Amino acid sequence: MRRIGLIAALLLISCNVAASPPQVGSKAFTESVILGEIISGLARHQGYPAIHKKELGGSILWSALLSGEIDIYPEYTGTLQRETFVGKNLPDDAALRQELRRHGVMMSRPLGFNNSYAIAVRQDVGERLGLTRISDLQHHPALRFGFSNAFMDRADGWPSLRQRYQLPQQTVHGMEHALTYQALQQGEIDVIDAYTTDPHIALYHLRVLEDDRKQFPRYDGVLLYRQSLAEQAPLLVAALSQLEGRIDDQHMIALNQQVELEGHSETEVAAHFLTETLGIKTPAQTSLSLAARVWQATLEHLFLVITSLGAAIIIATPLGIVAAKRPLAGHLIVGVAEVVQTIPGLALLVFLAVLFAPLHLPTIGAWPMIVALFLYSLLPIIRNTLAGLNSVPENLRESAEALGLPPLVRLRLIELPLASPLILAGIKTTAVINVGYAALGGLIGAGGYGQPIMTGLRLNSSALMLEGSIPAALMALAVKGIFAGLERWLVPRGLDLTR
Repeated sequence: MRRIGLIAALLLISCNVAASPPQVGSKAFTESVILGEIISGLARHQGYPAIHKKELGGSILWSALLSGEIDIYPEYTGTLQRETFVGKNLPDDAALRQELRRHGVMMSRPLGFNNSYAIAVRQDVGERLGLTRISDLQHHPALRFGFSNAFMDRADGWPSLRQRYQLPQQTVHGMEHALTYQALQQGEIDVIDAYTTDPHIALYHLRVLEDDRKQFPRYDGVLLYRQSLAEQAPLLVAALSQLEGRIDDQHMIALNQQVELEGHSETEVAAHFLTETLGIKTPAQTSLSLAARVWQATLEHLFLVITSLGAAIIIATPLGIVAAKRPLAGHLIVGVAEVVQTIPGLALLVFLAVLFAPLHLPTIGAWPMIVALFLYSLLPIIRNTLAGLNSVPENLRESAEALGLPPLVRLRLIELPLASPLILAGIKTTAVINVGYAALGGLIGAGGYGQPIMTGLRLNSSALMLEGSIPAALMALAVKGIFAGLERWLVPRGLDLTR
């Protein structure tokens, strides 16, 4: 009996660990990915097979934490104060913790580094114009600003910076953060936003301007985790305290440098940190070959495209028929589809995350991306179905009606076959567009070709960007060729009015 009880206890423990492995998240920049890997390594050392969902959008990551799709991720106190809880008076960590508890979230003590925003210029520009403080920029309205896309829109970014310092500059461009350094070095822009733990500041000998009007708060690195994690993985929560106060600014800069400038992977850097700092040896992680990575990404990308396209065909084709038969309803259907089409991809993903979180629907992974692709697929199919049915000659309609054919029979035997070339053209266009749009799935952990593209942009690696973009282009060409063949096979030559 004692043996049976011991076996049962061991099985219960193993089932609890295996049933719900901790889900670790990280944002789409190197420092966050490194911290996510450190957390994952720490979890595996404690016996929890953590899953790291990396390179996710910031607001999407917060929604995923609230919905339970993510259990823990690294965050910054300044982001919480100025972005997540904008409009609330949360002056210190105690106020932040109290607000987070209302959402079922706990916050660790600071990890030891402050990764604040900074405004930087090249040394020669700073010396020539005498720039030492951000307020000095007021006297040089011709300077060209190039900020990361996130900084352009954040509540603690460009809008509040411009207001705080009354900056007159009109030439302000938003771009991928990794490209701002290249543009600055080439003289295409004069001023950029930077992170104080970014190794590129020292690499390019940039001058960081003093924040003399205290625009930017402290951005202390912390860990956010769900309160339920203490029950699901108590050893992990206890182990997280080992990271508090152990990573100062210079240490974090060195970790970022090892990845971005020296070419080491985040997994390698995190494992070395755990060994050197905490004396923890983590199991070696096997890396896939290029062929295996491309094959896996291809399967994931095909799943996104085929699933969303199939759903769109089933829904949009009948809507196009209704639009053709009922003009008033048609204006409404096409109008709604056009509005959806105008929403930027990232904005739509964020909107879906905000909409899905209260409904306990997935906010990251494949399914939100499939929903977004489905919504983008509606307009081309609806519009081409409508155009195809409207292109059927009126004398053929009248002849079929004179023969006494019911409306549904006329639709099935005459109108749809004649409209099929245009309908198939709409589906083909949608499929090709979906192949491209599906790359946005890298922002929400949906996999596919978007993952290496996003990583390549983050690390400014042409090889990684090509690893995703070349197969995506080949898939688009293949899809176009497949549908061209289907069109010739499905549409009888005598019914194709375009031939």
